[in-house]
Amino acid sequence: MSIFKWSFLAVIIGTLVGGSTAIFLRLLELGIVFAGTVSWYYFFLPVALFISILFTFYISPDSEGHGTEKVIQAIHRDNGKLRARIIPIKLFTTLLTLISGGSAGKEGPCAQIGAGLASVLSNLFNFSQSDRKKLVICGISAGFAAVFGTPIAGAIFGVEVLFVGGILYEVLLPSFISGMVGYHMAMNFGVGYGHHFQDYAMNFSITYFLELVLAGVFFGLVSFAFIELMKYSHRLSNKLHVWPPLKGIIGGVLLVMIAYFISTDYLGLGLHVIDHALSGGEIIWYAFIIKSVATCITLSLGGSGGILTPIFFIGATAGVFFANLFGLDPGLFAAVGMVSVLAGAANTPISACILAVELFGSNMASFAAVSCVVSFLMTGYRSVYPSQILSVKKSPSVIARHGQEMDSLSTGVEYRTRRQMVSMLHVIRKAKKAGLSSYGK
Repeated sequence: MSIFKWSFLAVIIGTLVGGSTAIFLRLLELGIVFAGTVSWYYFFLPVALFISILFTFYISPDSEGHGTEKVIQAIHRDNGKLRARIIPIKLFTTLLTLISGGSAGKEGPCAQIGAGLASVLSNLFNFSQSDRKKLVICGISAGFAAVFGTPIAGAIFGVEVLFVGGILYEVLLPSFISGMVGYHMAMNFGVGYGHHFQDYAMNFSITYFLELVLAGVFFGLVSFAFIELMKYSHRLSNKLHVWPPLKGIIGGVLLVMIAYFISTDYLGLGLHVIDHALSGGEIIWYAFIIKSVATCITLSLGGSGGILTPIFFIGATAGVFFANLFGLDPGLFAAVGMVSVLAGAANTPISACILAVELFGSNMASFAAVSCVVSFLMTGYRSVYPSQILSVKKSPSVIARHGQEMDSLSTGVEYRTRRQMVSMLHVIRKAKKAGLSSYGK
């Protein structure tokens, strides 16, 4: 009976989320095309971010940030309750941010809108807290699947992103169904997807394996740096004691400077740069650094949008840099970097590996698996989603308790690690003194 119940509910959620996501994506496409016909369109950024934070601050504070994080927070802290006003405000502020050139993604708002619709439906039919949380998770899966055209990765992402090292198997079936339905609904509305299927055939060798491990380490460090830069930019934003909408003007001016003095490639979604990287094209070596800075400015100073599309940009361009550094195939390592930085930054190695197969073909599986897992381990107890709950230790050498949120955990781990290192230094010094004194005797 439960199977029929959740299959039915998952179809409804997938239909609603797929349809709303398709409308959002079509509006975004039309807006970006219009902006492309206007010279110096990015000069509107200070006004756009000002309006975005004005609406968010005074009408719907829950709509702040990059979407998916707020949904994770609602599931863990408030049994999946999301207010209905999130849906129109998130839709408006994200369209405003991305069309004007803000560096953000399109998946976070779709996940938040989908989760919001699921929460409203749950309240309408007076579902239990447990059922509401399941429906909200289905909303995340359907949103991800409908945005990227990857139904299986979307389903796994929805049940993997909540807990670091754990998957909610009880929601697996409805997540798969809602993801599949959401994806097909978006396709029926005319949404197109850019998959890059290529033949990455390569004979296994120790050299090839070591290259992938080294790539995983590098992409893990890129993920680590991006997470820390996000935290630092939010701390700086909180220290700006000004009227919040004025932060949007500051952020918009900084983004205009990046566009004017460097390039407009780092504004908006940057999908053309991702496609160029995946095709093995020439990419300036510091592209992933500039994109990281532009994204942090956008999301910490009033912009609204997702974070996964910028992560794909950062990963793909970092992959080209890594490949050029060691004389490897830039197109291949752009693809590896794209999913590996996702695995490290979001702590979702399984969905990242599946995403690689759905976007680039089955031959990509062996390349992605090694690099994604290494990148996931490299970032330690950090995440672009601070509300994730720890369910497994990444390292036995670090003190960490299960059930804690990543944000509170990372600070505690850093403090305890420093304390342990100081204690060890004291022990080593005492041992040296004892050894020296006994030698003198």
